[in-house]
Amino acid sequence: MKRNRLQAANQICEAGRRLYSRGFAAGNDGNISFRIDEKSVLCTPTLICKGYMTPGYLCTVDLDGNQLSGKRKRTSEIFLHLEVYRGNPNVAAVVHCHPPHATAFAIAHEPIPTGIIPEVEVFLGVVPHAPYETPGGRDFAATIRPFTKSANTVVLSNHGTVSWGPSVERAYWCTEILDAYCRMLILAKLIGGAERLPPKKVRELLALRPAFGMPPDERSTPAELYVNPAYAARKAKRPRRDRRRS
Repeated sequence: MKRNRLQAANQICEAGRRLYSRGFAAGNDGNISFRIDEKSVLCTPTLICKGYMTPGYLCTVDLDGNQLSGKRKRTSEIFLHLEVYRGNPNVAAVVHCHPPHATAFAIAHEPIPTGIIPEVEVFLGVVPHAPYETPGGRDFAATIRPFTKSANTVVLSNHGTVSWGPSVERAYWCTEILDAYCRMLILAKLIGGAERLPPKKVRELLALRPAFGMPPDERSTPAELYVNPAYAARKAKRPRRDRRRS
């Protein structure tokens, strides 16, 4: 496994611009990485706005987090990325940031509902919540360890999100899909609630995943298909009383 470093650096910088322009990474928030080979990872530096990076700003580290190259110090949250790479050898890129709508669910400790729109079932599946831990250390990284093989996106309680995939683009997509979905959920709740798809239709969506390069999703029973079914559940409408005078 040997990947093109310059191409990966350009992809990281482009993803950084998109994160910044969408408000997913304010100030110097967020970090992005790409696994170049079995022993090294290209990553963003600490204390830099992700919207204005160039390839020369990036660093390389080994799988223990030791910096191998780069004029700037590597991101302080590199252990989060390395936890994913160690846990899932199929992952090539990791994106961590603070998309506002998804982070609102992280702050509220509100599980991300499923069984509502097609794109989430096909491209995300169940999005687990990792418990809060102070960012930066190995204990923080360990909070996502149970999910590195079963998910591609995790909500970090009281913090943000982390997504991964076979490319920087795919990892970024997961972040964008999740935040758009959380925004829709919040809006749906404001205007009356969210209708769930029937179980048969959810299973049909899960069956489409391999066609889009996604791993199989074995959820089948209603309890498995519907995470957080109480969120924004629509209430039966009461019949309106006829107030006209007879």
